[in-house]
Amino acid sequence: MGPVVLTQLATGLSVLAGAVLVKSVMEQKPMAGPFPRCPSCNGTGRVSCLCSRWSDGDVGCRSCAGSGRMGCRSCGGNGTGRPLPAQLIVRPPNRPS
Repeated sequence: MGPVVLTQLATGLSVLAGAVLVKSVMEQKPMAGPFPRCPSCNGTGRVSCLCSRWSDGDVGCRSCAGSGRMGCRSCGGNGTGRPLPAQLIVRPPNRPS
């Protein structure tokens, strides 16, 4: 084998090892960060599009651009079950005079 073939083989093995390392890290801690995964899409950010659920075999609409998967409405497509900030206003009860 020539030096070019050995270099290409070493590069391919390095890429493969890097992919295995990234996959193992992703399985342990998803990119969702400190927030839990969205229960609707399981952290992917995508769900089955309505056009694929209710069609007769053809797939494609504006929401999914023909992929059959659209952005999750529960998490906004980011895959996290991020809590919504809410401001609660508590007023004292009115006392009759």
